[in-house]
Amino acid sequence: MNRLAGHYTYGRLLRYCLAPVAMMVFSSIYGVVDGFFVSNWAGQTAFAAVNLIMPALMILGGLGFMYGTGGTALAARTLGEGKKELASRYFSMVTWTAVVTGVLTGALGSIFAPDIARLLGADAGMMKDCVEYARVILFFNATFILQNVFQSFLAAAGRPGLGFVCTVAAGITNMILDWLFIAVFGWGTSGAALATGLGTCVGSIPPLVWFMTSRSSSLRLMAVVPAPGPVARACLNGMSEFMSNISGSLV
Repeated sequence: MNRLAGHYTYGRLLRYCLAPVAMMVFSSIYGVVDGFFVSNWAGQTAFAAVNLIMPALMILGGLGFMYGTGGTALAARTLGEGKKELASRYFSMVTWTAVVTGVLTGALGSIFAPDIARLLGADAGMMKDCVEYARVILFFNATFILQNVFQSFLAAAGRPGLGFVCTVAAGITNMILDWLFIAVFGWGTSGAALATGLGTCVGSIPPLVWFMTSRSSSLRLMAVVPAPGPVARACLNGMSEFMSNISGSLV
């Protein structure tokens, strides 16, 4: 069943639009929550380090918006043509490519974390906190990217509400674990990064399982070998969102 088909009223259109918008707004509070707990319990230097390294981490995680928006456009068009199996194949190609990209960029980012921090202007006092925060966050880079990918694909699959619930649960998890890891355990920037990383797991793993097991979804995650053509088209479609993320982070 194609849940996107049928007549659209204003109410139905708003239901599909508001959930992804709310998900993006809620996702953006990760850095704010980390900054609040770090500044109050870990000190000013740690707070400055988190704010300094955060834009680079957001750029890497922002690859998920490129895969998600571009891949969703490709899959939704294919669904509209009545080619449900092919749409699922495109969706699977983009998703598995996003996972591999997340692992590779996370590994490379961890290796070059000191150089990135230095490039952004970290001094000797901030370097340790910058690198620790970056490396823990980047360990979860694949789940961060997947969370951003699924925000768009869940709407295409006709379940924007599921994406909203998962994102809210991820944000609440981040808040609670920030308090536990920083205020109670005193783990500082590493605790803040771990809380955020575990939050992205809450926002990405349940949708991943749903796409693999649900029989009601318009899109199904399957084992496929990514083809350069569809993945390249998805990346081209979503490049504007990725560039917006880069420009926002740089500013």
